[in-house]
Amino acid sequence: MRIGLVDLDTSHPESFVPIIRSLGHEVIGVYDEGGGKSPPGYAEKFASDHGIGRVFKSLEEMAGQVDLAFIHSCDWDIHAARAEPFVRAGKAVFIDKPLAGNVRDLLRFREWAKRGAVISGGSALRYAQEVQEWRSRSALPESFIYALAGCANDEFYYGIHAFTMLHGLLGPGIQSVRHLGNSGQDQYEMLWSDGRRGIVSIGATENSHPFYATMITQAGAEFITADSSRLYRTLLEAVLPYFSGEAPSPVQLDTVIETELAAIAARLSKARGGQPVELLSLAPDTTGYDGAAFARTYREQKILSQ
Repeated sequence: MRIGLVDLDTSHPESFVPIIRSLGHEVIGVYDEGGGKSPPGYAEKFASDHGIGRVFKSLEEMAGQVDLAFIHSCDWDIHAARAEPFVRAGKAVFIDKPLAGNVRDLLRFREWAKRGAVISGGSALRYAQEVQEWRSRSALPESFIYALAGCANDEFYYGIHAFTMLHGLLGPGIQSVRHLGNSGQDQYEMLWSDGRRGIVSIGATENSHPFYATMITQAGAEFITADSSRLYRTLLEAVLPYFSGEAPSPVQLDTVIETELAAIAARLSKARGGQPVELLSLAPDTTGYDGAAFARTYREQKILSQ
């Protein structure tokens, strides 16, 4: 496939390029808004450093040349606008995590997919080898007792990894979410429609934590940590065959959307003092997380670290 990278403000585009090439595909160009999240001229330097032939000046121009676009913007509020030209052109789209911080955009992605658009995305934790291995030998629902997943850093850009890891382990079917409180991090309990329950623990910590989960069944307790060094490859090995038409989707878009709706419901539950929030009750105008505000902070931290 001919692949384009849209927005270069995170570490993901640089990490993805060599893996994409090793899997037999070509990164033909990049697009970056310049002067926003990345400094002016960054797209040209990125392309030169990574042997990429083109810097596109518009999304429409890129959409006419690629088979697949990766939307990497750290501001999740612009993901839908970034993806739309490719959807209109009938091109496949991968939307990096998190897909969106509001319900309206998530419903928009769902509608596009219903109309035939080829869309996937979200956190790599769903495809982590440790998650897939546990799923392949997991106990039946009646043997399940409880689960906990967590990670460090912020509550959504990284926190979505914890929601996704737990969702990847237990599968779809989240009914509601409630905020349990804060003990150094925020804890949220998710209730599945079949009665299973699990907690995510997210938020900033003094030291970095791995992506982890503890799964408790009638057979015993098992602690899982994801090997971060393999996450991007396992993600791309899972999704690229789908985008190239060689395999079915490794996960339904509705499943990815459910994960992010759960995260939005979690924030709403916290704002309501811990009242359970059902996913089906979320209105289209519900906003959980401000992407523009996060992007400003992200850029400031990136500049300070340089």
